[in-house]
Amino acid sequence: MATKTDYELHEETALKYPKKYKVYLLNDDYTSMEFVVDILMTIFHKSYEEAEAIMLEVHKHERGLCGVYTYEIAETKVMQVTRRAKESAFPLKATMEEE
Repeated sequence: MATKTDYELHEETALKYPKKYKVYLLNDDYTSMEFVVDILMTIFHKSYEEAEAIMLEVHKHERGLCGVYTYEIAETKVMQVTRRAKESAFPLKATMEEE
């Protein structure tokens, strides 16, 4: 008589890693540099030095990379930037792109 272990299935499970999304801040002529640094430190958890470097990237190259996240986290960060900018009467925009 066959036992349960004689017929066990051995399946290989392929793990798929979630897609990642890059979040960028976009340059504009009205948002203050201090506000951008504050956003980078509070929403993206950057040190002051990192935030200042990204802010200068945004200023010089029209956009700056804030981080790479899963879809839900990237979407949340874009919404947080939009909400804080609107509350502070700045036109700062954040976008996300698939990596």
